[in-house]
Amino acid sequence: MELPKFHETFNPILDILSDKEIIHTREMQKRVIEKYYSHFPIEVLEEKTKSGEILINNRIAWGKSYLKKGGYIHYPTRGHVQITEKGINQKSILNLKELENESSMFDFYQTENEKNSTIQISNPIYNASPQDLIDEGFDQIEKEVKNELLERLKNIDPYYFEKVVLKLLKKMGYGEFKETPKSGDGGIDGIINEDKLGLDKIYIQAKRFNENKVREKDIRNFIGAMSGDTNKGVFVTTSLFDIGAIEKAKNAHHKIILIDGNKLVDLMHEYNVGVQIKQVYEVKHLDEDFFIEQ
Repeated sequence: MELPKFHETFNPILDILSDKEIIHTREMQKRVIEKYYSHFPIEVLEEKTKSGEILINNRIAWGKSYLKKGGYIHYPTRGHVQITEKGINQKSILNLKELENESSMFDFYQTENEKNSTIQISNPIYNASPQDLIDEGFDQIEKEVKNELLERLKNIDPYYFEKVVLKLLKKMGYGEFKETPKSGDGGIDGIINEDKLGLDKIYIQAKRFNENKVREKDIRNFIGAMSGDTNKGVFVTTSLFDIGAIEKAKNAHHKIILIDGNKLVDLMHEYNVGVQIKQVYEVKHLDEDFFIEQ
């Protein structure tokens, strides 16, 4: 008796959530196992991944992730899950092929820039080496984490978002920072001292937007707040910068770095801010030197 593949948990998950209740992810996993897999031998249910995670929970978690990407469920609050109208209306058996037809497996986690690319990859799985598959798997996991991270950033308290940005810049090796007051800050959310004496300063503006883009006016106000004190600034947003904002920053006499949502989560992932290492895998190869006769 083998555990279900991750895509074989789609329908059990939708069934458990069909009453539209908002439940914690762990409770959802527990109910799925109790209803659909409790007849499995205990040794099967206790199987683990190489990193020590319970395998059935891992499979259900990935099933949940794909259902979320397909719009069948959503995460209304941190750590909780709920079915969507699309999920309620899914009357037939949902399989991986059907979900792939909505959003191809290989653009499932693509960024907007990648989706707009004209470069297409044809059937990469069938031409892939085992190492290629490992790399592809890690790449998909990384993209999923970044997508979840960006979604979380778009929904946190705006003032806490400012703290996140300052913590990131400090982790990147910039000097000590100080937050400006929550009101009356003149459009400046934080100040970083590049040197210990505070002779060189970098002004920080952090805008937590869901859909709205940062516009030229926002950059203009930021420049105005910087004038007379420093010529260096970093403007960070969870969304995007429109063309006017990009041009304004590029043509300004000040040195202004723009960090949009995608770049932000790239940096947070790289510097382990808001994420943590969950698993470490070892890939071993033959030691040719071991077999050289002395």
